[in-house]
Amino acid sequence: MGKKLYVGNLAFSITDQNLIDTFSECGTVESVKLITDRDTGRSKGFGFVEMSSDAEAKAAIEKFNGMENEGRPMTVNEARPAESRSGGGGGWGGGRDRGGDRGGNRGGGRSGGGGRRF
Repeated sequence: MGKKLYVGNLAFSITDQNLIDTFSECGTVESVKLITDRDTGRSKGFGFVEMSSDAEAKAAIEKFNGMENEGRPMTVNEARPAESRSGGGGGWGGGRDRGGDRGGNRGGGRSGGGGRRF
């Protein structure tokens, strides 16, 4: 078992210090990282707590998984390694070879876009 724990279903008002105070009941908390939205700075409702030993991490899972914290049952389990992200940046991804005539001349050789003028 790893020492790093995933902690989910947290109230948005929870702070790093709240998690330190809670998890220190089971041992020494090495680090806490609440995940926040990069645009708003608001908590996303989950984070990670690293305990100093596997035994402390196991005790924290047993004690806090499903326990209510500010009216919400916490999810506490062993953190999985981050999955590698492929690609870059998302977006449309294509280049100029996507087909179609985007803008410009659309009216069968006539300038001005074709169609009748009224």
